[in-house]
Amino acid sequence: MAMSFDPFSELDRLASGLLQARSGPRVMPVDLYRDQDHYVLNADLPGVDPGSVDVDVDGQLLTIRAQRTVGSADGAKWLAQERPAGSYLRQFSIGEGVDTAGISASYDNGVLSVIIPVSEKAKPRKIAVHSQNAGAEKQKTIAS
Repeated sequence: MAMSFDPFSELDRLASGLLQARSGPRVMPVDLYRDQDHYVLNADLPGVDPGSVDVDVDGQLLTIRAQRTVGSADGAKWLAQERPAGSYLRQFSIGEGVDTAGISASYDNGVLSVIIPVSEKAKPRKIAVHSQNAGAEKQKTIAS
């Protein structure tokens, strides 16, 4: 009796085992960039109910939490269930150069956008340079 080996079936079996074995927080890919006087953090949260998204800041730690639940189809026999359900969690150390009171967030089409303003004290500024020699020359002229 000849046995056949199907590498694609084996790969599917291994992948589904890995997906089911994950019991911790799910992966939340993010993009982070600075645009002039604020940082923009975009996090992918596909299929997440916006009501389950929680963004908070405690000191210099920004935390994003979300929950994705599996849709239930009564009486359905699942043929594939690869979209992970569960909790999402990411934490970011945001440093001291941001205005934590001005942080805002929005959720659109499965993407959470967090706007983090740069604090006034951390913004670049020009420093005026004064010549001390010019002041000394004025004093000489007045004294003469």
